Amino acid sequence: MTTSTPDTTSSILIVDDMEENLVALEAVLGSLAQVVRAHSGETALKAMLRQEFAVVLIDVMMPGMNGFETAANIKGLDQTKDVPVILLTGAEVDPNYAYRGYTVGAADFLIKPFDPWLLRTKVNVFLDLHRKNRQLAAQAEQLKRLLTADAHPGEPSAPADTPRLADVAGQLAQVELLLRETDGPEPAGLADRIADLEQAVERLVAGRGA
Repeated sequence: MTTSTPDTTSSILIVDDMEENLVALEAVLGSLAQVVRAHSGETALKAMLRQEFAVVLIDVMMPGMNGFETAANIKGLDQTKDVPVILLTGAEVDPNYAYRGYTVGAADFLIKPFDPWLLRTKVNVFLDLHRKNRQLAAQAEQLKRLLTADAHPGEPSAPADTPRLADVAGQLAQVELLLRETDGPEPAGLADRIADLEQAVERLVAGRGA
């Protein structure tokens, strides 16, 4: 297996009551990002309230709070509802488990023993999405600072603001590119709206330069 430097800015939470299962998961995923272990659903929820995770992998069959209940609780909290959940279960699985997993908000459902390459591929998708969301958040903050920066006293619409608007247009273009690279209809729709705003800012810059 090819080794790589783990992403130290993103974290994966793995939840299983069996230590050997946690060791196996960490061996597969440890080269992708930081891995945090939890031995129960209750411990997992506490961990998620303490730090941010890109994705959570949860074993279905756990004593106390099982995987379905843990996933439902994660999706029920505002702070954690957007974190993707992958449920894991053994080979002797109830045919309704997958359906039940999706109804509680799980993003994926894998049956053990799973292929390490497949698991890494699926987790990498969520890590990539998490990185892009972080970039978008940073870009949004930069846009906010640019748009709310104090105008020159007595000249709220002065041409001196034009370079700042040009910076805004550039930031919008970068945000649009990130959204275009993210799969799904929602990012694509948001990218279209960003593109419209970008064009409006560019027209404003052109008008001031005229």
